[in-house]
Amino acid sequence: MDGINEVLEQERRSTLDRLAAVTQDFDTVVAAAPGSNADDEHDPEGATIAFERSQLDALVQQARAHLWEIDAASARVANGTYGVCEVCGRAIPPERLRARPTARTCIACASR
Repeated sequence: MDGINEVLEQERRSTLDRLAAVTQDFDTVVAAAPGSNADDEHDPEGATIAFERSQLDALVQQARAHLWEIDAASARVANGTYGVCEVCGRAIPPERLRARPTARTCIACASR
């Protein structure tokens, strides 16, 4: 697939930007916690600080996992196995790789 290194690098930059933004949001919520209402569990106005922190932590973990997938895809490009299904060994269709550049499996194997 032509230009895959550029596609993966753009994915990496985008994910790093997202990770930085979510991490900053997480840090803001954590920093605000000591000065907030200690009884936020009973606040009828909205989500609790613990809930917000949990949501942001999940987004941080997702971004980190995606970075790992991008690095793994880059390694497959480097060793010549990019675009080969890790389960059945067949080629992953170019349409799937365009939609999901980090794909490790073909559609048939992914749906099993």
